[in-house]
Amino acid sequence: MSTRPVRIANASGFYGDRLSAMRAVVDGGDIDVITGDYLAELTMLILWKARQKNPETGYARTFLTQFQQVAADCAERGIKIVVNAGGLNPAGMAAEVRRLAAAANVELKVAHVEGDDIMPRLDALRSDGHPFAHLDTGVALADAGVAPVTANAYLGGFGIAAALRRGADVVITGRVTDAALVVGVGAWWHGWEPTDYDALAGAVAAGHIIECGPQATGGNYSQFAEVTDRRYPGSPIAELAADGSFVITKHPGTGGLVSPGTVIAQLLYEVGAPAYANPDVVAHFDSLSIVPESPDRVRVSGTRGTPPPPTLKVAMNYIGGFRNTMTMVLTGLEIEDKAAWAVDELFELLGGQGAFDDVDVQLLRYDKPDPTCLADATAHLRITVKDSDRAKVDRAFSNAVVELALAGYPGFHTTTPPTSASEFGIYWPTVVPASAVQHVVVHANGEREVIPPPAYSSASHDRQVTVSDEIADFGPTSRRPLGAVVAARSGDKGGNANVGVWTDSPERWHWLRTHLTAERVRQLIPEIGDLPVRRYEFPNLQALNFVLVGYLGQGVASCTKTDPQAKGLGEYLRAMHTEIPDKLVH
Repeated sequence: MSTRPVRIANASGFYGDRLSAMRAVVDGGDIDVITGDYLAELTMLILWKARQKNPETGYARTFLTQFQQVAADCAERGIKIVVNAGGLNPAGMAAEVRRLAAAANVELKVAHVEGDDIMPRLDALRSDGHPFAHLDTGVALADAGVAPVTANAYLGGFGIAAALRRGADVVITGRVTDAALVVGVGAWWHGWEPTDYDALAGAVAAGHIIECGPQATGGNYSQFAEVTDRRYPGSPIAELAADGSFVITKHPGTGGLVSPGTVIAQLLYEVGAPAYANPDVVAHFDSLSIVPESPDRVRVSGTRGTPPPPTLKVAMNYIGGFRNTMTMVLTGLEIEDKAAWAVDELFELLGGQGAFDDVDVQLLRYDKPDPTCLADATAHLRITVKDSDRAKVDRAFSNAVVELALAGYPGFHTTTPPTSASEFGIYWPTVVPASAVQHVVVHANGEREVIPPPAYSSASHDRQVTVSDEIADFGPTSRRPLGAVVAARSGDKGGNANVGVWTDSPERWHWLRTHLTAERVRQLIPEIGDLPVRRYEFPNLQALNFVLVGYLGQGVASCTKTDPQAKGLGEYLRAMHTEIPDKLVH
């Protein structure tokens, strides 16, 4: 236990993030702990495929390179390392880390956390009456007739805390929540108990802010004009205090920016309701306050916590079949007629669209009237086919596209030569009772410790706010892009997309919360169609969050949109025009 804040630097936001980031945070200044997040929903499927080729893998191999670069310095300075790079094989990753440490003549105690992988127990759990219903559709797994290849429950942070308390220098986990890395460190450093809900909630907020690395320090930030230092942003650091309050900062002299805006953006990233459920606590993001402390230092305090839910989220993936995409270029006049001709002619060769399990046709209009260059005269016809039979969507499809070259619309060409089919996965989010999952720490000496589930509450926190019908008078308006007064950050959660928007003054917030209803968002983003839109308010952040249910289909691995992770959705919304009061625009 320590009374001073613990300095936690996050050096990875995904599998494939900047390889030198861990070296940079060690060299940049004083830190106590390095964390690294490597696991997205899609990553588990990628690791499963790797394990099919080599059963001894199944973990994020890039971490081993990063560890080699810093192992000696971390041992000398007493810097702990806590990462979820273990993926589907945390024990195997821990063994590799021990081997690398021994080869470098470095003494480091390595522990790992397991129990998240419920694939070996899936049939038994289903026999016990757990339906594994899809979180959005409610369809039971058995009724869907699919066979998962991965099934991992999201664990909390107390396994990490137990490992650190027993002297671990490196803790490798599988599927824990992204924020659990910081929760575990905070619980160890400050001696928190499972009922210290407010402190744990603060740690969840801190972990959520730094989990995606430079997104908290100026990266992917809609107000990027504020970022005057456009070198690669420094990794975020959370200085986490005993009461759960914290400061977000970065090493001096590094690129990017830490401001209230960069912190708000990351708080809204990939969330739903303000009550952010984790296995250890429900963190109420509408209770915290954010204030600038000094340049590149933002203090967050007052996060309220309540007991966690009785269930753990489970990320399942199954193989959906095979897919192939070809893009034809259309140039000049009669774009829509040319596209219709191409589609009809192509599927005449292929036996009709009904010959495939699924067909997606997108006409992407980049062309402009009276073009001034070739790019302004072109559009793309993007066709994706999916089927359980690989042969139908392999070269038989892409070669048929090329066969139109001399026989179809004028100006035909494609963006690629014929392509081969690829296997795609489908994400199945569900839950399991926390009591059905055994959270286990394997300490450095091989001893196994079971972490008991916390006390829980069945209270529902998914509260949407209905906007009053009263129309406020803000004076004369003009049609402008929403981004003239609003910032945004968007992302994906399986098949759902979220877009958080916020503004910077009480008057703008009053207008925003009354103007931007769920129905207006549906009007501004016509691609939503009839999909459900959930709207949540964060008054303390002067922010709204919208969850577009099913916008990304069945998840990034199967999504056919050009932006399958909705990373550009926020910027798209900001570009849409609406009536904005003149007095709000400076």
